[in-house]
Amino acid sequence: MKKIIIPLVIVVLLLLGGIAWLYTSLNKQKEENKEMVQLADLDKKEMENEYQQFANQYGEMKTQINNDSIIAQLTQEQERTQKLLQELRNTKSTDAREIARLKRELATVRAVLRSYVIQIDSLNRANEHLTAENTRIRGQYDQATQQIAGLNSEKAGLAEKVAIAAQLDATGINLTAMSKRGKATKKIKKAKALQVSFSIAKNVTAASGMKTVYVCINTPTGALLSGGGSFNYENRTLPCTMKRSVEYNGNETPVTLFYNIGQALEGGTYRVSIFADGNMIGSRSFTLE
Repeated sequence: MKKIIIPLVIVVLLLLGGIAWLYTSLNKQKEENKEMVQLADLDKKEMENEYQQFANQYGEMKTQINNDSIIAQLTQEQERTQKLLQELRNTKSTDAREIARLKRELATVRAVLRSYVIQIDSLNRANEHLTAENTRIRGQYDQATQQIAGLNSEKAGLAEKVAIAAQLDATGINLTAMSKRGKATKKIKKAKALQVSFSIAKNVTAASGMKTVYVCINTPTGALLSGGGSFNYENRTLPCTMKRSVEYNGNETPVTLFYNIGQALEGGTYRVSIFADGNMIGSRSFTLE
C-alpha cells in the first residue's frame, strides 16, 4: 500500500508545484503587458494634446493677420489637423500601425505649422518696419508707441508657438539584431547585441547644444530591456534601455546606439521608443524572427 501512496503523493505535489509556477508566470506576464499598454496610452495622450494645441494655434494665428489668402490656408490646415485628431481619438492605443501613421502625420502637421510661424513672423517684422517708417514720417509718436506695444505682445505669442514648433523629431528609426561578429542577423536567438539607429531631423527653430537621447526597447511580451537608467516624462520617472548625449546644431544628426543582450530573447514584435527634451520624439515597431 505504501508503495502506491508515496508515488501518488509525489505526483500530487509536483502537480501543485507546476500549477503554482504557472499562476506566478501568468501574473508576471499580465503586469508586463499592463506596463506596455500604459506606455502606449501615454504616447497616444501626448499625440492628442499636440494635435489639439496645433489646431488651437492655427485659430490664434488667423486673428493676428489680415491676409485673406493666408487665413484661407490656415483654415484648411486647421480643419485637416482636427480631422487627424478625431482619427487618433477613434484609434486604440494598441493599434501600432495606425498610431505610427498618425505619428508621421503629426510630424508633417508640426513642420507645416512651423513654416507658417516663420512666415507670419516675417510678415509682422515687415509690418513693424513699415509702421515705424510711417510713424517717423507723420510724427505720430503716441500712435507709434501703441503699435510697438501691440507688436511686442504678438511677438511674445509667436515666441511660445516657436517653442512648440522647436520640438525634435526622430526619423528613419531602425532596429537591427547583430551577431557576435558584428553583422546583421535575422535570427534574434543568435543575436548578441541590438543596434538602434535614427536621425534627429533638421529643425532651424530648435535650440542647439548637447541633447541626451533616451531609448526604450520593449520585447514582444511588453517587458522593457533595462540597463540605461531612468528619465523624466509626463511628470513620471521611467526606466530606459540605453541613452546617449549628442551635439545638435539644428541640422539632421544621425544617432546610433548598441545594447548588449544579456538574456534569451524570443522572436516577435519589438517596439522602439525615443525620448529627448522631455518629449517622445519617435517610435516604431519591428518584427524579429
